[in-house]
Amino acid sequence: MMYAIIEDGGRQYRVEEGQVIEVDYRDVPSGQSITFDRVFAVRDDQGLRLGQPTLHGAHVTAEVVGAMQGPKLVLQKFRRRKTMRRKTGHRQIHTRVKIAKINA
Repeated sequence: MMYAIIEDGGRQYRVEEGQVIEVDYRDVPSGQSITFDRVFAVRDDQGLRLGQPTLHGAHVTAEVVGAMQGPKLVLQKFRRRKTMRRKTGHRQIHTRVKIAKINA
């Protein structure tokens, strides 16, 4: 079982080949590839290799599946004893990618 721990957009992901994850939005058309070069750790047949902080020469390639919207977040602002109520919503756009290869 081979996996890697990568960093993108300030968040860390544990990824395996064939896995589909959602990362921050990128304006990349479907079918193109993205390379994640901030790899913190790789686990393969030879064991676990840790970077300090990253592994030099290691990268993960992924294929863009498409853009999607995340869940709706409802924001409510309210002041007691006043007639101030505000309700807004927000849906963040994410890019869905499929992990193609882990190169250690």
